[in-house]
Amino acid sequence: MASFLRQTYGQRIQNHTNPAAKLLLETMERKKSNLAVSVDVTKSKDFLAIIDAVGPFVCLTHVDIIEDFDQSLVQQLQDLSIKHDFVIFEDRKFADIGNTVALQYSSGVHKIANWSHITNAHPVPGPSIISGLSSVGLPLGRGLLLLSEMSTKGALAVGSYTQEAVRMARAHRDFVIGFIAQRTMEGIGMQENTVNKDDFLILTPGVGLDAKGDAMGQQYRTPRQVILESGCDVIIVGRGIYGKDPGLVDEIRAQAKRYMEAGWEAYQDRVSAQA
Repeated sequence: MASFLRQTYGQRIQNHTNPAAKLLLETMERKKSNLAVSVDVTKSKDFLAIIDAVGPFVCLTHVDIIEDFDQSLVQQLQDLSIKHDFVIFEDRKFADIGNTVALQYSSGVHKIANWSHITNAHPVPGPSIISGLSSVGLPLGRGLLLLSEMSTKGALAVGSYTQEAVRMARAHRDFVIGFIAQRTMEGIGMQENTVNKDDFLILTPGVGLDAKGDAMGQQYRTPRQVILESGCDVIIVGRGIYGKDPGLVDEIRAQAKRYMEAGWEAYQDRVSAQA
């Protein structure tokens, strides 16, 4: 396992220069949480209710499919991020040429760069997608995650694709802070016997304590498998926490606390096992 995984989140802050990476690690250490909640609901009322319920237990959350989106929602989300001390992640998954993604990131209805600390992108267009997003986000202290792997059955982000994603990230360490992936990217794309000192943050979807998958090809692993066995840093959980009814606030809080504790226990075991 990579040497930086022997460090605590707090110790790893010194490995990063990007403000968003530092903010996320500081938040994780302070809150004792490596849980992110993927709030995939379409109504802003439901979205805000879930965010307020899970806020005390998460280090990170995101918004990306709201039907009745307006700038007042952004302000309410920012207010909740201050109230509950979490980082905002827009799961936009940019996937176009540099000029286009720069406009998508800075302009349009959402103006993502104005309020989201972290966003993500598919590396399929090549390095220009990083250059385009960086031209907007880096001056604002934002950070980017690349999708080097996915949790769905039959995903094409494997092998040489993953290797190229990691190489692209290494060439843009000021802005790329990590990956959406299923395992640590340590050593990926490096020549044999070459030590990788790059500390990239790994955020991992497809995490569940109960279900093993869904009817649309999603595959779930436990927080222990993700954090301890695969060397990832943040577990991303959605329906396992809020289910199908955003009105069940007490149940949502209970599930968020359950996942937070499971993720943190796995992290503590990882750090102590490497001591």
